[in-house]
Amino acid sequence: MNITRRHFASQILRSLAVLGLAVGLGLGNAHAQEKKALTLGATAGSNFDQLKLGIKPVLEKKGYTVKLVEFNDYVQPNLALAQGSLDANLFQHIIYLKKFSADKGLNLVDITKAPIAPLGLYSRKRKSLADVKEGDRITLPNDPSNLARALVFLEANKLIKVKAGLDPLKVTEKDVAENPRKLVLTPIEAAQLPRTLEDAEFALINGNFAISSGLKLTEAVVLEKTPDHYLNVVAVKADDKDKAWAKDIAAAFRSPEYRAALDKHFAGYARPAYLQ
Repeated sequence: MNITRRHFASQILRSLAVLGLAVGLGLGNAHAQEKKALTLGATAGSNFDQLKLGIKPVLEKKGYTVKLVEFNDYVQPNLALAQGSLDANLFQHIIYLKKFSADKGLNLVDITKAPIAPLGLYSRKRKSLADVKEGDRITLPNDPSNLARALVFLEANKLIKVKAGLDPLKVTEKDVAENPRKLVLTPIEAAQLPRTLEDAEFALINGNFAISSGLKLTEAVVLEKTPDHYLNVVAVKADDKDKAWAKDIAAAFRSPEYRAALDKHFAGYARPAYLQ
């Protein structure tokens, strides 16, 4: 009996040892399989170029393989993120992210603020605000958050007045209370705004689409003094925000290499406080 018991106990100990080794190997494999391939998306122009010149090299030094995907509208990047074909995107401010997520039932969050090319008023027919004439046509972005942003911009430059007491983040062209020059305000899909410069007297163009179309920020009749809530954010799925790779993406935006890329290639961009 004693021999049998000793043999049985020995078998149990060997089994536990094997189990422990298997668990250890499992943990090792899990560690080895940590996500090291990232797909990042951005709209064409400065947002895509920031990822290409300032973020991709930093992440690659940390051992990641980085694929960049370019978009030409404000709808597909968030849908692609929610569907899992992107790990993160860079193209929108926090107001747009929250509204789009709520409207589409998506669970997307921001992990860091990022620079943005300022909204600008451009023209090929007028040289300054002093040249604005009665009946001039101004095209502006048609998505709700950027439409509100554009109207606030026009009010700040004394071209129109919106109704008092309204949320400045939600106003539309129907909320214009005073338009002394009878300006014709025409909302257009944001990516198409540069093309309207051939017909309209002015176009209010988001910075990334202005740059991707060949315009320079210095060519704007006037640029926006961008408030913090209109800075870009990097978005991920809520379930991913605390993962190591998401933290590494956020850290890349705070790296000296990224700051150097901004200084070299993106002078004049509105920056978050941590990059001032």
